[in-house]
Amino acid sequence: MRHNVAGRKFSRTTNQRRALFKGLLNSLLEHDRIKTTEAKAKSLRPLVEKMITLARQDNMANRRLAFTRLGQKKVVTRLFETVAPRYAERKGGYSRIVRIGARLGDAAMMAQIELI
Repeated sequence: MRHNVAGRKFSRTTNQRRALFKGLLNSLLEHDRIKTTEAKAKSLRPLVEKMITLARQDNMANRRLAFTRLGQKKVVTRLFETVAPRYAERKGGYSRIVRIGARLGDAAMMAQIELI
């Protein structure tokens, strides 16, 4: 039984998994839409929601927190100046996952995660 076991490991070590999600998060916040596997999209969604919620209040402490999690100044600037103001009146639910079918090579379910 899998009691109290949450999250997916994606056959990676902790550092590899953090790097994977850091890259996915940067790409999503930079391009507003990315195509990835459904499992990765579902695991990425809470991270995106938390980053946008953090960026809704623009101050130096939140910018520094965002930079430690994202690592790219360009993406942090875009997050605080372009992305977060779009959701100033919205309570949550900033992203959408749309299934787009199976990948040809290995039949992995693909999905597109996008900012609403």
